[in-house]
Amino acid sequence: MAKIKVANPIVDIDGDEMTRIIWQWIKDKLVFPYLDLDLDYYDLGMENRDATDDQVTIDAAHAIQKHGVGVKCATITPDEARVAEFGLKKMWKSPNGTIRNILGGVVFREPIICSNVPRLVPGWTQPIVVGRHAFGDQYKATDFLFPGKGTLSIKFVGEDGAVIEHEVFKSPSAGVAMGMYNLDSSIRDFAHASFSYGLARNYPVYLSTKNTILKAYDGRFKDIFQEVFDADYAEEFKARGLTYEHRLIDDMVAAAIKWSGGFVWACKNYDGDVQSDIVAQGFGSLGLMTSVLMTPDGKIMETEAAHGTVTRHYRQHQKGEATSTNSIASIFAWSAGFKHRAKLDDNGALLEFAETLERVVVETVESGFMTKDLALLVGDQQSWLTTEGFLDKVSDNLRKALPHIG
Repeated sequence: MAKIKVANPIVDIDGDEMTRIIWQWIKDKLVFPYLDLDLDYYDLGMENRDATDDQVTIDAAHAIQKHGVGVKCATITPDEARVAEFGLKKMWKSPNGTIRNILGGVVFREPIICSNVPRLVPGWTQPIVVGRHAFGDQYKATDFLFPGKGTLSIKFVGEDGAVIEHEVFKSPSAGVAMGMYNLDSSIRDFAHASFSYGLARNYPVYLSTKNTILKAYDGRFKDIFQEVFDADYAEEFKARGLTYEHRLIDDMVAAAIKWSGGFVWACKNYDGDVQSDIVAQGFGSLGLMTSVLMTPDGKIMETEAAHGTVTRHYRQHQKGEATSTNSIASIFAWSAGFKHRAKLDDNGALLEFAETLERVVVETVESGFMTKDLALLVGDQQSWLTTEGFLDKVSDNLRKALPHIG
């Protein structure tokens, strides 16, 4: 039987180290045998980013804007040691940050649940989707040390010359200070993306802030979310039996631990950074965590694994030693991209393929075939496969599930 025809391109963004090896194996074993598709390829390996002065990252982001779907391998964000290792021209910025700044949108992280992989929070039986507002706050703040006694103030000068100034603190001694910001437009986009994602997953949505303390700052998040929900989403949420609620961050953390999952948790930038890792570990493994960047209109999506490039395993691979690296999150990056491409193109066959691929991966693990990281979680008696051995097992099971394709 013929392969499934994919009418429009998908942006294929290559990465670094062990995940780069896995990326190619996934395409060779699980993608190319089944799909007739055009991949718009960009090499974001560290060497090529340096050779192009990181222009390749910018080009990749614009390609995602053009085609609507990007699938990204894990990449290195260089520190001083990496600059020396690769002989880089400079310490290039995070590729993820560059792409986010161009595309906008919100990062949603969601666990992949396998019934035989123990959860540190046993009550979490459904996914918790953490939506991180990846703009402003601490990550764009101006912070500094002050040397001694004095007055700390904050000031805004409008284009019309109007001045808003507040005395922050009369300091009796040396200390530290920080000024941070956000934008109404970005918060509004965050709200639209969160509610759109809730509808896409058919999950209720919760926003968490500390508006009792930061009455103006966090209060703005609360107010804008409510305005957007009432104007554009309340009717559809009610029709589906879904809800939206704002909760204080401490109350939300306590509730999340007690609940079984099955909701979208919209978090401010720092909260999302922290809570997404807590959720990942609570479900068992960062290797079972997907990451999706979605624009507020729901039309553009970039997907990737939530973990890094697995340097330690790559060093083993370079020595010719077998590794046992978990490829599941990378596989789900591809399947999520396929699902979005299917939605944009109204391609039912591609959607069915993506859903079958995800089901086969989970069933493979639940049948006792997994990489070492998951085997250690399951128990001492659990056997494990090499990196390629696991992908070969998934490939065999996918062929059995789709004998009529390819």
